[in-house]
Amino acid sequence: MLSFIIRRLLIILPMVLIVVTLTWGLIRIAPGNFYSGEKKLPAAIEATIRKKYGLDKPWYEQYGMMISNIVRGDFGDSLKYQGQTVNEIIKRHLPYSATIGILGYLLALAVGLTAGTVAALKQNSSFDYSSMSFAMLGLSIPNFVLGPILVLIFAFWFYILPPARWGGPTALILPVVTLAAVYAAYIARLTRAGMLEVMRSDYIRTARAKGLDEKTVLLRHAIRGGLIPVISFTGPALAGLLAGTVIVERVFAIPGLGNIFIQAVLNRDEPLILGIVAFLSILIMVFNLIVDISYGFLDPRIRYE
Repeated sequence: MLSFIIRRLLIILPMVLIVVTLTWGLIRIAPGNFYSGEKKLPAAIEATIRKKYGLDKPWYEQYGMMISNIVRGDFGDSLKYQGQTVNEIIKRHLPYSATIGILGYLLALAVGLTAGTVAALKQNSSFDYSSMSFAMLGLSIPNFVLGPILVLIFAFWFYILPPARWGGPTALILPVVTLAAVYAAYIARLTRAGMLEVMRSDYIRTARAKGLDEKTVLLRHAIRGGLIPVISFTGPALAGLLAGTVIVERVFAIPGLGNIFIQAVLNRDEPLILGIVAFLSILIMVFNLIVDISYGFLDPRIRYE
């Protein structure tokens, strides 16, 4: 187990550097730059700006400086937010994304696991058909449609919840529900499929043959194996949620990482774009490692060499 974890940790940095390199190349290929606008700057001012940010140097020197900063965990200063480092910006906006992300995924887990498990245990029943129909509906309605619909109903028709902005606990309800809907649908379908496969396996029939009651079979044997597809989905999903869901944050005017990333792209703020991309890449790889480690605890048949 320890050697497996060490090997996985050793490949995180090279993989992050590859992702950042591809992102850096795409930024450089795209037309325009962070100081361009409708009116072209005088040549002297443009030369001063390029010298200040090292853009007058050859591309390989710029790339070397960028890689060196990332290896040291320093993403540099933002080009648009003067006097602010990328690390400070990420640290300031991450709590907003993390709050709605964690709450959204906890809600999705609660709803999805319950619906999927009950649907598997009552296969081909009315609950099975109705719950999976709602799951398909959740998968079919994108966030940018569901969010405004919820705002229209609960904020403008019934005046129950605030429509947007960051505020008290009630301001979190609509963005969390919007964020959780699609994940709850995925989890419900994955749970149902995993539980159906496990409930038909040999070791479940053996447990029943030994005289164990259905509750014990479900809680001690079936549910651990049935959750493996959900655990596989949790790694990248949770990393994406923590890094910020762009559409939800834009719809509800939440100042999270997703919102700030869109602004960075529009502003061509290269250090901020690369910093958020690198941060998200690290999150995805770390959460995937945690997921892989958890497999061994959920299913004793899984071994790490």
